[in-house]
Order: sequence, then C-alpha cells, then structure tokens
Amino acid sequence: MTSLTPLKPADVAERLKARRAVLVDIREPDEFAREYVSGAVHAPLSRIDAPSLERHAGRDIIYTCRTGNRTATNGVKLASCVPGQAFVLEGGLDAWKAHGLPVQADRSQPIELMRQVQMTAGGLILIGAALGLLVHPAFWGLSAFVGAGLFVAGATGFCGMARVLAVMPWNRKAYGAA
Repeated sequence: MTSLTPLKPADVAERLKARRAVLVDIREPDEFAREYVSGAVHAPLSRIDAPSLERHAGRDIIYTCRTGNRTATNGVKLASCVPGQAFVLEGGLDAWKAHGLPVQADRSQPIELMRQVQMTAGGLILIGAALGLLVHPAFWGLSAFVGAGLFVAGATGFCGMARVLAVMPWNRKAYGAA
C-alpha cells in the first residue's frame, strides 16, 4: 500500500522555487477560487486521476488541501495517480499560510458552500433552541428539522440546504446557478 510522504511548508516552497515539484491542490472549485498557493495546479479530488497529472512527469507531485485531512484520508488514491513517490504538504494550505508563505486570495468569491451550510444550519439550530426557550417550545421543531436534514445529507449525500444556498444571489456566479 502506497502512501504520501509529508513535507514541511518550507521544503515545499524550496522545491517549487527550484521547479523540481508541482503542487496539486485537491480542494473543490469553490474552495480553490477563494484562495490558493500561487502556481498550484487545481485537480479536485472528485475528478483526479493519473492521466490528469501526466503532463507533470519528471517533477515531484506534492498534494495539498486546506488542513491536510483530505489528503491524509485519500493518500492511497492520490499516491496511485503518480508513478513514483508522491508527497503531501504537511498541514495543507493552513500550514503554508501559518509559515508566512504567499497565497492568492479572491475575497470577492463566496465562502465555500459547505461552510455556508455549516453556518446556516448552526444558526438555525441556535435560533430554534433560543426561541423554544424564550418564546414557545414549538420552536424546538426548527432545530429538530435542521438536525434531521443534516442527518439525511450525511446518510444519502444529498444536501437540500446546499442546493438552496447554491442558487442564492451571492453564489450564482461561483456555482453556475441560473
């Protein structure tokens, strides 16, 4: 079983500067559009395969995500896309920034869709709980409804809240909604 070899941000920066490596960002398009390491190649985990990386033959392939969790979880799959040794940016984009290394950021892009879902769901649950406590216990139904929706999303992979948020005005350009 092949896995990824971790590299510290400074080591990755040195390899990139020397053009010995390619940094492959596996986050989804909405995440990458908001912030990324300059020169990183975008290859979303949901669509990555060996042919998509062939043009970088002869250079080290270093994978990254936001925190390193996604690359760690999918290390075997990612390593199998590279004929030789594959690497991972230890701590991901967050560690890169913590070391003061430069990123390209476009704050005009919306916050990542899953973060929007988390913020909206959490807010609705808090509102339902507060209103249930302060106004009428029936408002606890709002918290239960949102909790049930989150459970269904986790169990089925379908998130109705994400679908609704994707068509909101602030997301239309980023998510291609009409």
